[in-house]
Amino acid sequence: MFRRQKTLASESKNEFFPQGAARSTPKNDMRNLLLSAGPLKPTPAVKHSKTTYFEIEILDAQTRKQICIVDKVTQTSTIHDVKQKFHKTNPKWYPSRIGLQLECGGPFLKDYITIQSVAASSIITLYFTDLGQQVRWTTIFLAEYTGPLLIYLLFYLRIPYIYDKEESSRRPRHPVVHLACFCHCIHYIRYLLETLFVHKVSAGHTPLKNLIKGCAFYWGFTSWIAYYINHPWYTPPSFGNRQVTVSAINFLICEAGNHFINVVLAHPNHTGTNACFPSPNYNPFTWMFFLVSCPNYTYEIGSWISFTVMTQTLPVGIFTLLMSIQMSLWAQKKHKTYLKKFSSYMHRKSAMIPFIL
Repeated sequence: MFRRQKTLASESKNEFFPQGAARSTPKNDMRNLLLSAGPLKPTPAVKHSKTTYFEIEILDAQTRKQICIVDKVTQTSTIHDVKQKFHKTNPKWYPSRIGLQLECGGPFLKDYITIQSVAASSIITLYFTDLGQQVRWTTIFLAEYTGPLLIYLLFYLRIPYIYDKEESSRRPRHPVVHLACFCHCIHYIRYLLETLFVHKVSAGHTPLKNLIKGCAFYWGFTSWIAYYINHPWYTPPSFGNRQVTVSAINFLICEAGNHFINVVLAHPNHTGTNACFPSPNYNPFTWMFFLVSCPNYTYEIGSWISFTVMTQTLPVGIFTLLMSIQMSLWAQKKHKTYLKKFSSYMHRKSAMIPFIL
């Protein structure tokens, strides 16, 4: 009897679930829903980032007295960021005239240095030095090169209060005087145009005294040179037109070479993320890179030697000698830097003068 009832119960169930149809139960429905939605993803844990803050105590480098405390400085902040915050608390010192040191007498920290790289603990002590009034490098170059251009033209025009008016009108000028003025103007106009459109001048600043020294040197020598060459009693070179012509052609060649080298230096080659040593290209003027590491100085000295031979004056010779000494020091310093960075490119190369220096 019990079997008969069980059979009837099963038959009544089959009426609701035909053959081949899956039975739906709450448990099965939940499983099907989960399978159709895909595997469960674990809930990501919320990460609480811990930002490390530093406290920077700034002391006067001379008196060792505390000037201010810059707090809430992150580890990714730079010295430039610290200078900006320091300027907000002390507006009379703008960032370009703020010099910060880790210890008194030590080197000034560069603006790009991060706080994390100099921090030994969460409290950092830096020493402040007032660098004085600052000017941009572009301003220095423009002032140094504009002065000689204008000063030379004043002497070339023979303004009455510089030379005797009667002598100036009585004695005609030799053609080399006009050629020297042309070459001198070409030289400094090239300087000005390259400063504005070619050179990648640093956005940094330098003390005002450097502007004064640079202008005094260039302006002073230009006045001395221009006074002699444009003087009514100026005597032409000993070997005449041949000496003038050869030296003038060599001057123009060196000026062209200097310009093309500066263009290459302003747009160096790159391999990946590492800059390569500037390499010569199809331009013959750039082939000087095969011989020296600083061909721009080579061409610069060549220009002034040519100008000295063309005008045959003592002031130009002294100026050329001083410029040669200074540029040789710059070239040797750059040559050593190139040797460290690009040792594979620097074999059999001199700094400025092929096979000599």
